[in-house]
Amino acid sequence: MEPEVVHNISATVEGQDISGYDDVRALHDVVQGLPSHVMKDLLSIGVCARCIFRLFGIRGNIYSCSLLSSSMLSSVLGEQRHADEDMVDIGSEEHKNPIRLPASEVSEVDAVLCTLCLGILQFTYCDDKELVVKKSAKDMAVAISELLRREWHQIDSFSLEVSIPPIVLENDSSVWLYMKRKYGSELCFQGKILSQRISTVEALILCLAKPLETLLDCKSGASDIRICLTFTHSKASKMVHSIAVSKHGFKRTKTGIENYIDSVDDSVVGDIECSDLADVTIQRSFGGSQDNGSSQSLKFPPEKVEACRLVFLCYRNPIFFGGRYLKYSRNVSQTRWIIDDERKGEASVEEIVGGNILPMCQGDNYKFHAAGREDIDVRMLGSGRPFLVEIQNARHIPSEAFVKEIETKINNLENKLVEVKNLKAVGSQGWDLMREGEAEKQKQYAALVWISCPLKDEDLDSIASFKDMKVLQRTPIRVLHRRSPLEREKIIHWMKIEKIAGSNHYFLLHLCTQAGTYIKEFVHGDLGRTHPSVGSLLGCRAEILQLDVTDVKMDCF
Repeated sequence: MEPEVVHNISATVEGQDISGYDDVRALHDVVQGLPSHVMKDLLSIGVCARCIFRLFGIRGNIYSCSLLSSSMLSSVLGEQRHADEDMVDIGSEEHKNPIRLPASEVSEVDAVLCTLCLGILQFTYCDDKELVVKKSAKDMAVAISELLRREWHQIDSFSLEVSIPPIVLENDSSVWLYMKRKYGSELCFQGKILSQRISTVEALILCLAKPLETLLDCKSGASDIRICLTFTHSKASKMVHSIAVSKHGFKRTKTGIENYIDSVDDSVVGDIECSDLADVTIQRSFGGSQDNGSSQSLKFPPEKVEACRLVFLCYRNPIFFGGRYLKYSRNVSQTRWIIDDERKGEASVEEIVGGNILPMCQGDNYKFHAAGREDIDVRMLGSGRPFLVEIQNARHIPSEAFVKEIETKINNLENKLVEVKNLKAVGSQGWDLMREGEAEKQKQYAALVWISCPLKDEDLDSIASFKDMKVLQRTPIRVLHRRSPLEREKIIHWMKIEKIAGSNHYFLLHLCTQAGTYIKEFVHGDLGRTHPSVGSLLGCRAEILQLDVTDVKMDCF
């Protein structure tokens, strides 16, 4: 009989020889501390080596071992037919001899999917086209890093996040019950509970984190750059939706990823949403009864094991730019305004500002947020209105000097409709600044007013005498179609009238009010829905012809 071909277990990574000896020694050390008969039993029902280790709560770098497979574990446990040929030759203590394994084992990728993790910890999954098998954690990490490098220009850290289908969690519960019933009386299981196991999610992160750190040359941890691996399964999807709807009326909650997946294919979004249901559904349906045998939804081991579908999402958390804008046109809305496919106004502040920042950051999309809003026919003057632009999935983080270039570009546009001041990157704390200012903010206005009776000198003194005047405003008629019919109390802090030369029916009204006051209605009264009003104070009909916001008093930007 010809001798079996053997391989010298070594690999070359970036020019450095890395021996497999340490991996094999680590594997032996782990196996020696675990009950071999239980491990053999788990192998016999199709549980992979990594799942066996995590069920026993094993932690560390063993999960990323390139040699770790069910066949290797069987070999170490002494189950192969010819022990002398198939067992690892550890070599001398001085490590002078190479470690030798059969070629069939070194090259083997387990053909059978794990009945517990469904191939997740065997780096086997389905993409849109076919079944994908990665031979090691490093191969899986290479695929992820290549995708990331195609997308990103600036990577200084990353957060690795994994989502698995609920069927894996249920499998964990089922196999643990199996082990407890069969081996619960043995010393190795005394005091053990399911929560002490390592989850599939944690085990996969242990497999991939270090190789990714090496390939990307940066550390993993809390980061704005998120690498999301979402595993889904057809059986799990049906089970979760059925349980969630029939038993719990589950409602979708915000996860923070929605901003990015808005632009992702609907089938992918559906998989992600289903995966998000997993933890809650399992906890509600099975989690309260880990050891009482109530998990009846799935049989373990399953008759047929199908690989999970894997969706890669690599994206950056939103970045924010804050500043103040001035609007010089009475035909520019704050946000894009389209009714029945017809644009209202010639442009919008949102498009002018956000549309110039987005390409500089190479992002996917943007959202515009402002501290209040003015009507399309109202100019925003003075110090400007605070705003935030949220850039989603930015691939480039502009420097402070580059942000100034963006501001200059906006301000030098030919139409001169909008100007930006104090533009800067602010981080998510910009939201806090906006919210803090909203509650106490005051706004100043200048309004061109017409009254039906001639303006008298005593009217100027009368209007100026009102300080911190309370006004009751019912929801204006013009916005009733989109606002609740409520009555709101607002404060007019001060007012003064500026005469217009040559006219006693027209004047400029300067006033400072509490945020949220409807100025147009305060002038004309809105058929009595706002009281008092300028018209009622002067004892005549009053109409507002033009309105400007001259200041928004907020301590931000």
